[in-house]
Amino acid sequence: MSALTIDDLRTILRDAAGEDEEVDLSGDIADTLFTDLGYDSLALLETASVISRRYGIALPDDLFDGVETPQALLDEINSALTLA
Repeated sequence: MSALTIDDLRTILRDAAGEDEEVDLSGDIADTLFTDLGYDSLALLETASVISRRYGIALPDDLFDGVETPQALLDEINSALTLA
């Protein structure tokens, strides 16, 4: 399976949790905190659920412990994809 890209993640974030009108997701968001992008823990859980369903991978419940940016999430997801 191919790696999840930042563009894939943008789409999933928008689909799963919407988009804060004051935040431009089309910019360089890789190292921006999820909280600064307007995403709380509930939004991130929904995002993880969508990723799990779309990519057919099991994600740990504690996925977001220490994962605070889109790049950190991509690293975790792509690591899981290589094991799947």
